[in-house]
Order: sequence, then C-alpha cells, then structure tokens
Amino acid sequence: MKSTRAEREAKSKRSPCIWMQAAVVRRKACEIDYHCESCRFDRALGRVARENKKLRQQGKGPAGKRRKIVFWKDRLRELSAAQQPCLHHMKGRIEFRTCTHDYQCGNCEFDQYFSDQYTVHAVVQPVDVLDIKGFKIPHGYYLHRGHTWVKIEEGSTVRIGLDDFALRLLGPLDRIEAPLIGKELAQDRGDIMLGRGSNTARVQSPVSGVVTDINPALRVKGNLANQDPYTQGWVMRLHSNDLRRDLKNLMIGEQAGEYLDEEINSLYQVIEEEAGPLAADGGYLGDDIYGNLPQTSWQKLTRIFLHT
Repeated sequence: MKSTRAEREAKSKRSPCIWMQAAVVRRKACEIDYHCESCRFDRALGRVARENKKLRQQGKGPAGKRRKIVFWKDRLRELSAAQQPCLHHMKGRIEFRTCTHDYQCGNCEFDQYFSDQYTVHAVVQPVDVLDIKGFKIPHGYYLHRGHTWVKIEEGSTVRIGLDDFALRLLGPLDRIEAPLIGKELAQDRGDIMLGRGSNTARVQSPVSGVVTDINPALRVKGNLANQDPYTQGWVMRLHSNDLRRDLKNLMIGEQAGEYLDEEINSLYQVIEEEAGPLAADGGYLGDDIYGNLPQTSWQKLTRIFLHT
C-alpha cells in the first residue's frame, strides 16, 4: 500500500502541507485534510521550532539542518501584508484572501463566521480513496472498529457517519437516527440507531462529546447514506471533549485498510457458512449483502461486525 515517489509528489502539489506552503520544508503533502491538531508532523516541527526560538533568545545558534526550521506563521509574517494568505485559503477552502489578524485566528471574525456557517454545510468530496476488495474509505478519515467513520473539521469538531462496509452489509436502510443536539455521547457506546423494516441495530459512537448538528434527512430516508456514505451520508457533527485521546483508539490510512481487509475475510467466512463456498468465490460483494442472504440473521451480522 506504500505510495510511489510520483504519487507522493502529485499529492504534495494537490494538498501541500501548511509548512510546505510557508517554505519551511521543501516537500510535504497533507494526508489528513489539514487537521493539523492531529498531525504528528505538525507537532514534531512545532517542537523543533520552539527549541530553535528558545536558543536564539539565549543568543545561541541552532545547529545542523534543524536550524532552518521556524514556525510557519513566523515565516509567513516575513511577507508583505498583502501577500500573507488566510489559513482557510491555504487549506484550499476559499479563494485568495489575506490574513488580517496576524494568524491569530481566535480573534478573527471571518474565521468565526467560517467555522459557524460554512463547515456545518460544506461536505467535501474525498479525492483519494482506499479501495479494499471493492469496499472504500477515503484517506484522512478515521475508522472505528464498529464501522463508523470520523472526519475532523475545525478545532475539536468532527463529522461522523457509517462506512461503506456497514452500509453495504446491511443494505438500503429505512432510517438512521442520531441522538438529539446537545446530547452527550461516549466512545464505544451504542448511541446511533438504524433500522431496516422491523430490524433495528445500535451503532457505536466513534468518539465522545456533545452533538452539535444532525443530518435530519436520514431519519426518514436512511438509504441516502448508502448512496454516498462519506459526504451526503454524514449522520452527525460532534464537539469532542478529548479528541486526541479518542483518536488513539481509531484507525487511519494503512491500519484502517488492513482492518477492512480482515473484516471482509470474516464476512466471506460467514457467507460460506450460511450459503456454501460457491457463494463466496473471491469476487467483489454487492450492495445489499443481508438482503441477498436470507439464511443469515440480521442479529448475527450486527453482532459480529457492529460489535453491538
């Protein structure tokens, strides 16, 4: 699953890291949709930049290649005021706009407006997608073992939904019910309810926090999520109490791909047990696995794969 050099270079041009755009590093692609608060690379460079700044304040010069590393904000401040780009422009979300608050986003009315209004409604189509035996998950999305996904937005706010595997496993749903706005959720607790006909199941919340927004359309037409799991199929937005802690229990990138591969293999075993070996011949599975396996109980599939 390792990308080639050409792929990495193409990705760095399409999604250049903030540190690259500020010319602190030569080449680095963003892998997690500019959610710097969860980025190890950002934390590592920030630590080096702080150490270098402290040494300079003490009248000492940093040594080696590390001496060139400064905070990306400090490098951008070297530009003229008309050339200093807004952080939202650097993340590819708006056309060019200058920063008017010295990169102190907490004091910026535009940043507050953008966070309160734009991110609630904006659902960005994923560009890079992992394809594991026909099941997909976008790069930059975190995966919970109960097949919910997490996409980090601004600060500690995340968007949550059901992954492609769960939706194809259970087929077109009649309804997906998120908890009400203001409800406090707990990671690994079955706080999301879904239903198909008389069958219902609970889905575990991938992170803890307070619900700030829900997708009301899914309460009456759950199959909208089946049509587009990672964009229009989002279930709710949530403000996390301790996002960094919760993310440690989730999977991303190759780890998520490996987990999906294991789950798909387990699903093939279930199919063989229920319908015989000819039903699982190694080809890609369809979009309504439960519906095409009448011998298999809803309860069995949800217990094995949703862990509820």
